[in-house]
Amino acid sequence: MSVVIVVGAQWGDEGKGKVVDLLTEQAEVVVRYGGGANAGHTLVIDGQKLVTHLVPSGVLHPGKRCVLGDGMVIDPHTLLEEISACQARGLLARGELLIGAGAHVILPYHKLIDGLREDRHAATARAIGTTRRGIGPAYEAKAARRGVRVRDLLVPARLRELVAANMEELLPLIQHLGGAAPGAAEIERWTSDALAAGARLAPSIGDAGRHVYQAIKEQRHVLFEGAQGCLLDLDHGTYPFVTSSSTIAAGACQSAGIGPTEVDSVIGITKAYATRVGGGPFPTELHGAAGESLRQAGGEFGATTGRPRRCGWLDLPALRMGVRLSGMSGLALTKLDVLSSMPEVLVCVGYRVEGTEYDEPPGDPDLVSRLEPIYARYPGWGELPRDVRELADLPAAARDYVAAIERLAGVALTLVSVGPDRNQTIRISDPFS
Repeated sequence: MSVVIVVGAQWGDEGKGKVVDLLTEQAEVVVRYGGGANAGHTLVIDGQKLVTHLVPSGVLHPGKRCVLGDGMVIDPHTLLEEISACQARGLLARGELLIGAGAHVILPYHKLIDGLREDRHAATARAIGTTRRGIGPAYEAKAARRGVRVRDLLVPARLRELVAANMEELLPLIQHLGGAAPGAAEIERWTSDALAAGARLAPSIGDAGRHVYQAIKEQRHVLFEGAQGCLLDLDHGTYPFVTSSSTIAAGACQSAGIGPTEVDSVIGITKAYATRVGGGPFPTELHGAAGESLRQAGGEFGATTGRPRRCGWLDLPALRMGVRLSGMSGLALTKLDVLSSMPEVLVCVGYRVEGTEYDEPPGDPDLVSRLEPIYARYPGWGELPRDVRELADLPAAARDYVAAIERLAGVALTLVSVGPDRNQTIRISDPFS
């Protein structure tokens, strides 16, 4: 039995979907533990693409139990659409999905507030660049102890009472942000739609924490799938340009309701370069033609929003911070193939500000905005061979680059991805062994 947590080691979009899909071959239970439909995990199997936002990436393996943890915020209509898309492919047809009854629900007024805020700050330095999916407002309601949970969708009187109490507080905010106050008929429609969604989801709703705990006690392999990345963590990321939940490995325990002593290993996912969506500091960002070239080569457009991602060189100080925050025992390196066309590859190995050097991003946002990257340079390696199964199959320059990442990050590599398909992977070690 092994309990393995997979986390993004950067700002999200690191390729967690592919890695989770690979590891699910051995796992029996796959648990998505945080965030909501703001995350998009792209899976490519035999050239066919499936994008999941809420359902764990392990869904492509029939017979695996897919769990949505209580720490998530779930848009019930998005989830129903995703379930339908999966079932059209013959997936999730055996009652394999379990939705935590304690997870919080995203309702239309959360998305309305999210969008109004983004519009209000779009042209200012305060713009976070959210996905407008209502994630932040739903977590705000949770922290304020007025949130709606999945179990409330099954109790009409309680749901109506909760929605009415929320609207009493939120109507002035909606109007303050420049929105039109929803009328009673619209609020009733929101509530009725949520109840209808709850009725459809009811067979899959249950005690997720108890189920995961029992699976561990039965000596089954359990895989936790994170969303976003360590540097977007609410407490430890580049605040305020962060998400609204815990994205580090500790968040898996909190969300799923298990103790940290149950965890055997933590695998961090990092691209061979770096990307970021939305606002916030990005010291190694490439601008102009250089950034666009990397964006096109990597297909760096958001799976959730379609927005172009900001692209730059690999940032080792930020990666080391992610390793520290999540106690990573291994790294999975993705998208090495994207750098094949680069005549030279740069890696940030430290920062400098006014004569002072830093080996991790400083906490002061004013300092972060002035960081000057210190780069190490590596020769390019050209196109990778089509059939790569071992590190020894890589060109010497690519092997040197991979070895440098492992050495400078301070944690061993478990796999290297050289393309989007399952078979385009060099497997170095097995976290479930």
